[in-house]
Amino acid sequence: MPSEATSKPFDAEVIVVGAGPVGLTTGCAMRHHGVDCLILEERMEVRAYSRANNLWARPQELLASIGLRDAIAERAYPVRLVNFFMNGTPTTPIRIDDVTSPHPQVLYSGQDVIETTLIETYEGRGGRMQRGGKVMAVAQDGDGVTVTVRRGDDGPEERLRCRYLVAADGAKSTVRDRLGLSFEPERFEGRMNRQVDAKLSWRRSLEPDQLWFFYYERGFCGVMPVWGGYHRLFFLADDTGVPDRDPTLDEIQAVAREVTGDETLTLTDPQWLTHSRFQYGVSPGYARGRVFLAGDAGHLSLPIGGQGMNAGLHDAVEIAWRLAMTLRGEAAPALLNSYDAERGGEHARLSEQQAKGFRRTVYRGPVTDAALGLAAKVVPGIGALLQGTDDLQQLSVSYPKSPLNEDHLSGVTHLLQRGPKAGERAPEAEVTVDCETTSLFPFIYNPDGVTTGWALLCFDGRSPEAGASLRAVIEAVAPWGWVRPRLVLAGPAFEAGGAPVLSDLDGKAHGAYGLEGQPSSVLVRPDGHIAYRDAADRPERLAAYCRRIFASASKPTA
Repeated sequence: MPSEATSKPFDAEVIVVGAGPVGLTTGCAMRHHGVDCLILEERMEVRAYSRANNLWARPQELLASIGLRDAIAERAYPVRLVNFFMNGTPTTPIRIDDVTSPHPQVLYSGQDVIETTLIETYEGRGGRMQRGGKVMAVAQDGDGVTVTVRRGDDGPEERLRCRYLVAADGAKSTVRDRLGLSFEPERFEGRMNRQVDAKLSWRRSLEPDQLWFFYYERGFCGVMPVWGGYHRLFFLADDTGVPDRDPTLDEIQAVAREVTGDETLTLTDPQWLTHSRFQYGVSPGYARGRVFLAGDAGHLSLPIGGQGMNAGLHDAVEIAWRLAMTLRGEAAPALLNSYDAERGGEHARLSEQQAKGFRRTVYRGPVTDAALGLAAKVVPGIGALLQGTDDLQQLSVSYPKSPLNEDHLSGVTHLLQRGPKAGERAPEAEVTVDCETTSLFPFIYNPDGVTTGWALLCFDGRSPEAGASLRAVIEAVAPWGWVRPRLVLAGPAFEAGGAPVLSDLDGKAHGAYGLEGQPSSVLVRPDGHIAYRDAADRPERLAAYCRRIFASASKPTA
């Protein structure tokens, strides 16, 4: 006989544990896809201060795809420039907005502001939230997940039932421990971070469109805007002789004057003074059965490049569209299973990259400092290299080993062919529709209003004979209504299957995808990553791919 728990009606299709930025984004994404969602949060209120506070270009693209980016941007400062100093010597500033994205400027706000905005959106979309309960146990069965929640230290317990559970309950995740996915973090000894959010006065600009990073003899300092006219100053440094406690405002101000070379620098009205030490690591898995990890629940992130929260936002968007398709009966098991492989692998890569950048940043002796001082004068962009990456904007995040990938345009027969491969982000490019300039992204994300839609880009390769093969490609995916074809035509115009016609006479889209002279089909996932590439004359292989990744064919989506 079924147990009381398994026979209990579902309280939600998806329960999300944790109402930080990642948990709230997951909830908003589930509601964007029309999925019933309940968020559980132990805290009774939003934190009164900021922690993570920046959004890079790629996470902004993902947030835009689920209708969140613009609301956050209204309460954020767009940053265009990063200034680096090496032992007092200015290096070449980085134009951080010099990237091909609709959202090139980094947004700086505050975690408290971001959370408030997300809560408003989540509740506006009909999402539900319960505060004041602590998750005590998680049990799975073949149909769903039972979550045991206790209210207060000695309060009553409640059992909630859902089809799937997403744990976004932070670095001290209860759910991760219950799943047996704990890990022993690696620690950086002898280093400490001291930090303040306060009003700043100094001889440099207070316009919130720039960041400043200072490499100095004992460590690394950053100065960045926080929403509301404040600035954050942090100091990652050797802890020799530094008291193991939160700093005073006077102590931070004294260090800041020395490091920035500005004797007038003054800090007032502190919102947050804190100190911390450093450890990092990644969970051995991001999924167990019907339970998935997201954000800090799956990794401990180092404060290098502000990547931690941004990586968690990837998690939120990635798990949401997979769960939505699964709950709609549109996905084969391979699709949901791919979350663990993709996001777990990406977090492992990011963790290694951050550790490398951290060592370069704060473990430096006099010899290294002297060498870097010389290099600062001759190596443009050395600051970004020291951070451990030349792509702070996360536009190069990819899934080269994803089980969802199938690429017939790679290998030795295509060595000279450039362009993004399966697993990589589908690039933006300018096209023309009805004599007006537009771009590919509006035809890739939420195609034709289908929130879990896959965009099939049909490139003619500037060939006047491509019409028949592209019509066959479109016909091949007709059984799967969420696959939405788009004709990208650099040659003669034609129509097929009612697909939008995107004119590319100037070859900008063909060039971005490396498909000039090659009629091709490119299938793009709901998250904007390429899943499949092939020549246009092999529609049967595309149909076979769809049968492997999707559930049984359906009537076309309206």
